[in-house]
Amino acid sequence: MISLSKLIKKVNVVLCLGQQERLITNICFDSRKVKTNDLFIAIKGVSSNGHDFIQQAIDHGASVIICENQPDNLINSVTYITVKDTSHTLSIISSNLYDNPSSKIKLVGITGTNGKTTIVNLLYQIFTRCGFKVGVISTIENKIGDLTIDSTHTTPNPLQINNLLSQMVTEQCSFCFMEVSSHAVVQKRISFLEFDAGVFSNITHDHLDYHLTFKNYIDAKQQFFSNLSSKAFAISNKDDKNGLIMLQNTNAKKFSYSLKSNSDFKCRVIENHFDGMLLEIDSIQFWVKLIGQFNAYNILASFATAHLFGITDDKIITSLTLLRPAEGRFEVFKSQKEVFVILDYAHTDDAMSNVLKTIKNISSKSQSIITVFGCGGDRDRSKRAKMTMQACLYSSKVIVTKDNPRNEKQEQIVSDMLEGLEERENEKILVIDDRSSAIKTAFALAKKNDVILISGKGHEKYQDENGVKILFDDKEEIFNNIKN
Repeated sequence: MISLSKLIKKVNVVLCLGQQERLITNICFDSRKVKTNDLFIAIKGVSSNGHDFIQQAIDHGASVIICENQPDNLINSVTYITVKDTSHTLSIISSNLYDNPSSKIKLVGITGTNGKTTIVNLLYQIFTRCGFKVGVISTIENKIGDLTIDSTHTTPNPLQINNLLSQMVTEQCSFCFMEVSSHAVVQKRISFLEFDAGVFSNITHDHLDYHLTFKNYIDAKQQFFSNLSSKAFAISNKDDKNGLIMLQNTNAKKFSYSLKSNSDFKCRVIENHFDGMLLEIDSIQFWVKLIGQFNAYNILASFATAHLFGITDDKIITSLTLLRPAEGRFEVFKSQKEVFVILDYAHTDDAMSNVLKTIKNISSKSQSIITVFGCGGDRDRSKRAKMTMQACLYSSKVIVTKDNPRNEKQEQIVSDMLEGLEERENEKILVIDDRSSAIKTAFALAKKNDVILISGKGHEKYQDENGVKILFDDKEEIFNNIKN
């Protein structure tokens, strides 16, 4: 148990009614999970408002309520604390509950539309190979040293984040590399964490179902850097047109990286093949197993971060030569009849374009590209047709299929994906709703040396349909077909 006074330390309390010296068992923002002597904090969410469930939380045993608007009927045995912003307050009390673990570890946040997961994964590999014990908070999985913990969100809620960081501190991890989503910034899940560094990969149109405008999306990413302290450093991709905007208001030390511009850290792609790339950084040439210009940016961002934390360049480059791609991020397989199969998570038009451009540049004119992909339901509809246009631009055949339709009708998703296509593009399209059948069809169509891109789900092991997660793994489907 923890004292209420310790829990609300640094919280800007507007009004406190009731007993202030209490022992709290746990913090809850879901009234259904409240137990005796818990603190319930009322969060205003996208689809529900925690203030509507205050009485339910009290009925379940909550002894302390933190809210922005006090209820009309107060109960004498309950302590009511009014604050201006419960989302920010949740970040503070979550940190206090676990004794402010972000101040006891080097915390590095990586943000951007594409590349976050790969950069986090690369940093984990580099720092681990250089002898550090490292933690990861990521879309694919959370890691504490060698221990792997399942992940449910790109950036978890404040209680989960601080719990993970606390475990990392206990296990004597020196660094934590963490994906920072735009949702997490806006919802203030990270607002009380002490970051030692921030990395920006790129930004393209995405999540407009949530942010509504591209400017709001940019502002959310920029806010992360604006909140960094002067003790931290910030690294930005200078080749992205919004790269320098990210650092405009930051107090952190500023650094840039690029493939095309003058910057603090520069990389050149010398050769690019299906089995890897030859890169040059600081006049040193070395081979990596990752593929594509977009991965050259990810590698350079990771190199710059490691360099700025004091790891010598020769140790970094030695580690880079041994890197493996993150699961479901441009993973390359080869079938028995010599068809190249690429599994990727690309789920924006920009990511789709980058992946397909890479495949096109590596392929010969005689090699056909067959792309299998879908678009998620209940998400940004504006990118659906754009993704299909990119797929048609670089592919010989495009198989449109399911990808987490959630609560939206698949017919509507497909209609959005095909909107505005011209005749020559429509001729390339096959619609096969069943994803397993779509993948099987791609293998049947492919000839020797052709390339199949299976995109959108990457590492995911399920299909999300009508609120039910059905087991489904693209990689397993590849293995089922690869011997044919």
